[in-house]
Amino acid sequence: MKKQNNRPDSSYKNSTQRSHVQQRVRPSSVSGKTEDGLTNLFTIDVPEMDLSPIKESRKPHVSSTVSNSLSASKQDASKKQHSGSSRSAVSAVSTKRNKSTTQSRVVRSEPKTSSDNQNNKSKSADKNAAVTNVSKPRSQKVSAKRTTRKTKVKIIPLGGLNEIGKNLTVIECSNDIIILDSGIAFPDSEMLGIDLVIPDYNYLEKNAEKIRGIVITHGHEDHIGGLPYMLRKVNAPVYATRLTIGLIEGKLKEHGLTGTKLINVTPGETVKFGCMAVEFIRVNHSIPDAVGMAFHTPAGIIVHTGDFKVDFTPIDDGVIDLARFAELGNKGVLALMADSTNAERPGYTMSERLVGESFEKLFATAESRRIIIATFASNIHRVQQIINIAERQNRKVAVSGRSMVNVIGKSVELGYLKCPNGILIDIDEIKNYDPERLVIITTGSQGEPMSALTRMSRNEHRQVNINPNDFIIISATPIPGNEKLVTNVVNELMKSGADVVYEKMYDVHVSGHACQEEQKLILSLTKPKFFIPVHGEYKHLAKHAETARKIGIDENNIIIASIGDVIETDGVDMRVNGAVQAGKVLVDGLGVGDVGSIVLRDRRLLAQDGLLIAIATVNSRNKEIISGPDVVSRGFVYVRESEELMEDARKLLYSTLRRCFDQDIVEWSAIKIRMKDVLTNFIYQKTKRSPMILPVIMEA
Repeated sequence: MKKQNNRPDSSYKNSTQRSHVQQRVRPSSVSGKTEDGLTNLFTIDVPEMDLSPIKESRKPHVSSTVSNSLSASKQDASKKQHSGSSRSAVSAVSTKRNKSTTQSRVVRSEPKTSSDNQNNKSKSADKNAAVTNVSKPRSQKVSAKRTTRKTKVKIIPLGGLNEIGKNLTVIECSNDIIILDSGIAFPDSEMLGIDLVIPDYNYLEKNAEKIRGIVITHGHEDHIGGLPYMLRKVNAPVYATRLTIGLIEGKLKEHGLTGTKLINVTPGETVKFGCMAVEFIRVNHSIPDAVGMAFHTPAGIIVHTGDFKVDFTPIDDGVIDLARFAELGNKGVLALMADSTNAERPGYTMSERLVGESFEKLFATAESRRIIIATFASNIHRVQQIINIAERQNRKVAVSGRSMVNVIGKSVELGYLKCPNGILIDIDEIKNYDPERLVIITTGSQGEPMSALTRMSRNEHRQVNINPNDFIIISATPIPGNEKLVTNVVNELMKSGADVVYEKMYDVHVSGHACQEEQKLILSLTKPKFFIPVHGEYKHLAKHAETARKIGIDENNIIIASIGDVIETDGVDMRVNGAVQAGKVLVDGLGVGDVGSIVLRDRRLLAQDGLLIAIATVNSRNKEIISGPDVVSRGFVYVRESEELMEDARKLLYSTLRRCFDQDIVEWSAIKIRMKDVLTNFIYQKTKRSPMILPVIMEA
């Protein structure tokens, strides 16, 4: 396993070097319709191989018939003043499951104009009839099949490695860039006052002219949440499935971005971007319309699973397209980038239908009580099951939480959520129904401070007051770091007398990510030469790498990368070759990136030990203290209970100012430093605490 810790300081130049044997002719593209109406687009590099330097002494003995054929072939070639020939086979693989067809054609070594290409296409039948197969010595065949290095392709993760969320990956070849996902991460406990964390888009800004498009795997916030911020920096079309496009459209409208081109794609479709093409492959996840992707590049096929699991009984009947992953594996996968979130969990992830079975039992247990269910807003499959059970039990369904309302509304509009007429009611209408006829679906399964469930637990929700007649189900697993928040919400709900059911007690939640056996399945089907675990903290990536080694992936072909690493491949080797600027950009309200480490440090200091403000009014010309110094405490001590401490601090500051004037120190900056130093030492000696100290001097 490659651990890339030492990176060169010099910036990586976007250049590729090739020997005369590796030079490329014009890339050849094939576009055709398959039986199911989808389009296949592939770009293949055709190497030009000069066989003339092969010495006669190295050729094996051949029959006279073959010799005559070769002599005639050489004479014909000399008349045309060409010393080499090249052949290429272009394979167009049908996207229809479990079927594939192959097309091939002979490509001449000489460069062709576009008009020549058109004429050749119109006369393809005549050409095929005129092709003469010439027997060649074995040595020439071996030379043609030898491994050659191809146009270099770079994989640059700008987020999603060694962290949960903030997924963003760049696939770059020559002058073409494809962006894969653009997500956000949620702040940790150290990021006081921060709303969101987004990737650093510096590299994309510098290479904006190369960006051909943005492709999205699915509609979760950690994959689409950063789009409004990125699209302010770069302008590129966005390609995603229908539901994902609907969610992106609503998000961009909230941010006032309406000029972005949004393009619907379907699983099985392939879209060409410059010298690369992206194939969308159906996968299962906790949100409908999730896809993995195969990047067809000059260096080889790079498969990215996206967030996935293997569910043979999904709610929407859209089973993961394992057949296509296997077809790609048989064709040859250069590298696999796979979801590592559940790499520590053995076995398989349970089907979403298991949750529906648990809901059936819990609804019966609730009897005449009001049911409140907290889950992820984007989990449409779970919401569908709740609605189906509520209909059978003659209950109405109300929705609380802005994100939940938005997602359910868009899903109903696009037909992904099927609701019987009259079953959905507005949250303001719940007062008109008896408790036993109500189900409330709400946000807040992660204990978010401003979520609907958290406000309910504090009795701060305008429409819902928790009481002993409530039966509450928290249908989610706490994201790492949110455990304490969820526990606090559960405690508050129980204090109000409600009966609370959460994931550890019953099967009310299943993950949307693959466990170890499913990860082994994808690795076995795709048979990649190189493996890059993605989407997870370092422990998840390392565990996924261990799983890959167990099924036979060479340890030297496994790369655990960090954000900003430039992973470079030429189809033969793959390695980390330098790094680009990458990291975290903090969003606080409308401010993007204006809060950095210094501001966060100050906020932590204020939160830990509070603030002391020392204020004095002076006349620097006469070296007189007009008023003060006064000491104001905020978050440090309660002044009325610490009057002696405050008085001693004032006397110390007065004597410090007096000494400064006696020593002819009249610069405000120097006086402030003296005041801060003496007050810091005094407070620490008296309290063993270090509040932030802010000296303020006013000129009279």
